[in-house]
This record gives sequence, C-alpha cells and structure tokens, in this order.
Amino acid sequence: MTTTAARAADSATTATRPAWFPAAAAVFACGWGGNQFTPLLVMYKDAGYSTFTVDALLGAYVIGLVPGLLLSGRLSNRYGRRPVMLAGTVLSLVASTLIALGPLGVAWIAAGRFATGVAVAVAMAVGSTWIKELSDAVPGGAPDLGTRRAALCLTLGLGIGPGAAGVLAQWAPWPMVLPFAVHIGLAVVALGFALRGRETLGQATARVRPVTTRHPRFRRVILPMAPWIFGSCGVAYAIMPQLVDDQLGSWSLAYSTLLTVCAVGAGVGIQPIAKRVDRATSARAVLTGMTVLCAGLALSAVAAAVRSPWLALATALVLGTAYGIAVVSGLLELQRLARPDEIAELTGIYYALAYIGFLLPSLLAALSGVAGYPVLLGCLVVVALAGTLVIARNSRSHLPVT
Repeated sequence: MTTTAARAADSATTATRPAWFPAAAAVFACGWGGNQFTPLLVMYKDAGYSTFTVDALLGAYVIGLVPGLLLSGRLSNRYGRRPVMLAGTVLSLVASTLIALGPLGVAWIAAGRFATGVAVAVAMAVGSTWIKELSDAVPGGAPDLGTRRAALCLTLGLGIGPGAAGVLAQWAPWPMVLPFAVHIGLAVVALGFALRGRETLGQATARVRPVTTRHPRFRRVILPMAPWIFGSCGVAYAIMPQLVDDQLGSWSLAYSTLLTVCAVGAGVGIQPIAKRVDRATSARAVLTGMTVLCAGLALSAVAAAVRSPWLALATALVLGTAYGIAVVSGLLELQRLARPDEIAELTGIYYALAYIGFLLPSLLAALSGVAGYPVLLGCLVVVALAGTLVIARNSRSHLPVT
C-alpha cells in the first residue's frame, strides 16, 4: 500500500513538471559545468600558472567543443536526443571529477576542460533541440518558445555555475576541489531527471551537411555575428579581471566572480527584450546586438587603458547584454532558415562558430607582447564594426520564404 502511494505521488509530481523539464535540467547542469572554471582563473594564476597557461586552459575545452558540436547533432539524428544528452550529462560529471584532480597536475585540468567542451557541445546542439522539440509538442505555444527556453536554460547554467564556484573558492575550504564536487552532485541529480525524459526523434536520419549553411542569409547575417557571441564573454570575464587584478588585492577572485555573474546575468535579463526587437523582415535584432557589442569593446579598450575595476564592471555588463541579444537573435534567424530534419546539426554548427570567439583571450595573450591590450581591444572594435556593416548591408536580403 505504501509502495503504491509512493508511486502515485511520484507520478503526480512528474505530471506537474513540464515535458521539457528533464531536458532543461540536463542542459542547465552542463552549462553550469562549462562556465564554473571561468572565475577561478585568478586562483590558478595566483597558484603559479602563467597567464598564457591559464588562458589556454580556459580555451582548451574549445578543442573538445567544436568537434562535439559538429558531431553530436548527427549522432542524435541517428540514435535519438535522449541517449546522446544522457551521455553528455555523464561526461560533464566526469569532467568535473578530472578538474578536481587538478592539484595532482595541470594535465588533469586540461583533460577535464576537454571533456567539459564535449559535454557543453552536446547540451548546446542536442539539449537545445530536445527542449525545443518537447516544447513544440505541446499545443498552443508560441512557435519560438522552445528556442527561447533552450537559450535561457543554457544561459542560466552558464551564469549560476561560475557564481557558485567563485563564492566557494573565495570563502569555502578546498577551493580547487569543492566547487567541482558541488557540480558533480548537481549533474547526478540532473541525470536522474533526464532519464525520465521522452524521446522526440521521430525517424533516424543522418545528413552529410545541413543545406542551410549555404543559404546567403546564413553566410551574410549569422556568420559575421556568431563568433562575437562568446567572444564578448571572453573579453568580459576572462580578459577584464586580469587587467585590473593588481587593483584588487585579496578580492581578485570575488571580483572575477562578480564580473562573470554580472555579464551572464545581463545576458539573461536582456533575452526577453531581444525577442521583442527581432523581426522576420530584417536583421534588426542581430544588428542591435552587434551595435551593443561594438560599444562594449570600445569601453573595454578604455578600461584596459585606465585599469579601472569600476569601468571593467561596466564593460562586463555591456558585453553581457550584447551576448544575450546575439545568442537569441541568431537562434531565431536560424530557426526561420532551418528545416526540421537539420535543426540539431545546424544548431551545433551555429554554436561551433560562436565558440570560436572564446579563443580571443588566448589570442590576445599571445599578441600582448606585440601591442598592449588597449590597442588590441581597439583593433577588435574595428573588426566588429566591419562585421556589423556586412550584416546591415544584407539585413533585408535573402529572407526565408514563409
């Protein structure tokens, strides 16, 4: 009798959760794991790692992320969204375990960062698609609701993860272990939810390449914007904290955490507004995001010159806003262009292009011997403006047929 009652209660609880919740839990956990390392860069630098090594570890997961983005969507088309997302969640758990072994040597951190990249790739390409398909299966919802939910779940994970990790590393014991142990526990819980998720793939398919990548609008509107999605984040919470580190004393780790949370928090807050700016008849939302980005990059160059923590914080807020507008507007453009049978692969390609920008901290660190950061960041403004002009020129061209 007790067992029957427990099962009934569990069924009632499950029924109150939306169908997309299991996928959202897995995506959130992978996003948490993907960004929890970011505010800890200062900690590893203080532990004796060089600036280049720290930036290389930050970008190391791109090595796992880009091929993961390009392959995971195709795998999910063959084997299903659910099993591939389950594998990605398990890998996120393993990644935190490896990074927690970092005190034994930098190779453990590098391996963990690589595994993190693959896990985040699965969340972006497959998890986002799974959330969208589960949302679309519920009648009466807005056609772009699943896309916005997917972006929000991922962004919340990317924002809350580093906040929790930074607080634990600053004030809790075992700063190089405890933040990752917390994520391991979270990933276990998310895995339990994901196991209850419903498969949404109707028919297995394996395309060699999504045809939408050859669409002029993909190449002239989405492509010039995509790398700046996470390029803006890289500047906001990887470069800015290091440039003002000497002004902060013992508060450098807390400050790095604050910048990360503020940047991603601004990205979360602006996403509903980004949806309202979006238009199917032009690239207005994409152009808005690029305009805010250019302003943020210009502000970053000034902050680098004066080395002001307050100006660096303002820079993070502006660049975080640019990130939030860009990620949503690009996904909405993509949704209008993509066919249903290529959405997972195309989302993977989109995020692969986006994450190229996360290599910016490593690139600028390598070039810092040639020119100072104010000059290098000023050059980024010029590059971003050139991309904005390309998008503006094609804003109303090659619109998808509805």
